[in-house]
Amino acid sequence: MSYIPISDRDKKEMLAKIGVNSVEELFSSIPENVRLKQELNLPAPLSEMEVLDYFTEKGKKNDFSRYLHFLGGGAYEHFIPAVVDYLSSRSEFVTPYTPYQPEVSQGTLQAIFEFQTLICQLTGLDIANASLYDGATGAAEAILMGYRLKNKKRLLVASNVNPQYREVIYTYTKNLGLEMVEIPYDKTGKIDQAGLTASLNDDTSVLLCQSPNYFGVIEDIRSLAELAHNQGALLAVVISEPVSLGLLEAPGKLGADIVTGEAQSFGLPLSFGGPFLGFMACRKEFVRQMPGRIAGQTVDVEGRRGFVLTLSTREQHIRREKATSNICTNQAHCALRATIFLETLGREGLKKLAWLNLQKAAYAAEQLTSLPGVSRKFTGQVFNEFVLEFPDCWEKIDKKLQEKGILGGLALGHHYTGLENCALITVTEVHNKEKIDAYVQALKEVLA
Repeated sequence: MSYIPISDRDKKEMLAKIGVNSVEELFSSIPENVRLKQELNLPAPLSEMEVLDYFTEKGKKNDFSRYLHFLGGGAYEHFIPAVVDYLSSRSEFVTPYTPYQPEVSQGTLQAIFEFQTLICQLTGLDIANASLYDGATGAAEAILMGYRLKNKKRLLVASNVNPQYREVIYTYTKNLGLEMVEIPYDKTGKIDQAGLTASLNDDTSVLLCQSPNYFGVIEDIRSLAELAHNQGALLAVVISEPVSLGLLEAPGKLGADIVTGEAQSFGLPLSFGGPFLGFMACRKEFVRQMPGRIAGQTVDVEGRRGFVLTLSTREQHIRREKATSNICTNQAHCALRATIFLETLGREGLKKLAWLNLQKAAYAAEQLTSLPGVSRKFTGQVFNEFVLEFPDCWEKIDKKLQEKGILGGLALGHHYTGLENCALITVTEVHNKEKIDAYVQALKEVLA
C-alpha cells in the first residue's frame, strides 16, 4: 500500500467519478442526528521520528522484566532455544499462507504434517488437525464436535477448566439451544465424582475436563472416560500446559476421545497475549467432524512422496453452511515454531523439561508452605502449578509483593467464590533456586 495521503484534488476527482459533490453528500444516508459535526478530539500530528519516540517511551511501561513473576494459568514462560527463532524466521517460512496449491507449498505442508504427527504422539490419538486459534477456541470446538457426534443437547464442563476457556465455550454455545452443566470440584481440586455421577445421563453428548486443570491438579482421566462412556458420552480433555505430556500418560491412551489445548509452551513467547496456538486430536472415526484442516502424506504419479491438504471442512470451501467450523486460519507459523521446538528437544528432552518443571514446582511449594499461615488449598497431585491459601486476601498480599518486584501468582477470587485468599502459583524451568528463594523471602517479609 502507498503511505502517501490523497490530495484535495484527488478527493474531488474521486467524488466526481461516483457522482457526488462532497464527502457530506456521500454519507447523506446516515441520519443527521447521529453524525459528528466537529473535528475529532485528537492531538496534533507528529513527525515519524516523534511518533517513534512517543511509543518507545510508552513501551517502556510494558517491560515486565523488572518483575520476578510466578504467573501461569494458561500462559507459560519457558526457555526458547535460539534455533526456533532462527529457523522460523527464514524467508521460506515468513509468510506460510494457506497451502492451497500443493505443488508450490510442499515445505509448508510438510511442516504442518509433522506438527500433526507430533500432536498425535503427545495425545495418543489417531488424527490431529493443522491447528486452531488457541486453547480456548479449541475447548469450544471440542464441545461442539462432541455434540455433532452424539447429537444430544446435554453438555458437561468441569468448573476447574480455565475460566476464560469456559467463557469462550458459553459464547460459542449460548444461542444453540444446548444445555450446559458445570461439574463442581472437590477438596482434592479434581472433578467431584459424586457431582459428575449425578449429572451424567443418557442425554449427555460430551464431558469436557482439563488436566492438569486450572488449579494445576492432575485429573484421573481413565476414571472420567469410563464414567462418560458408560453413559454413551464422549470425553474431551483440554491441556493448557502441554509440557506435562513429557511425563504424564497420553490422554488418548487413557480413554479420551478428543484432546485439545494450547501449545504456546512449545516455542512461543508470551508477547502480551498472543499469538497463541490451539491443537486438537481425535479418534480416526471422528475425523469428518473435526474442525480446521488436515495435511496428509501421499505419492505423486511417479511414486515420489508428497504432501497435500487431505481434509478442509471450513465454510469457505465446498461445505459452506455444513462446515464443522468457521475457523479460518491454521496458525501455521506458530505451529512451525512448535514443531521446531519439539523436534529440537526430542522425546528425552521433553521428558527432562517436564521433570525440571515438576521438581522446581515441588521445591517452591515446600518452601512457601513452610511459612506461617500458608498452606496448599487442594490435596491432589500437581505438575508445575499449585494453589496456595494465605492468611489474608490475596490481592492485598499481591500488592505488597509487587512493591518488592514480584508477581507472586494469579488471584482466584475473581472466578471462584471462597478462594479470595488463594492464588495460583506457577513454576517452570526458568525459575532457578535463587529466584524461588527470593520469592519465599519476600513473602515472608510481607506476611510478618
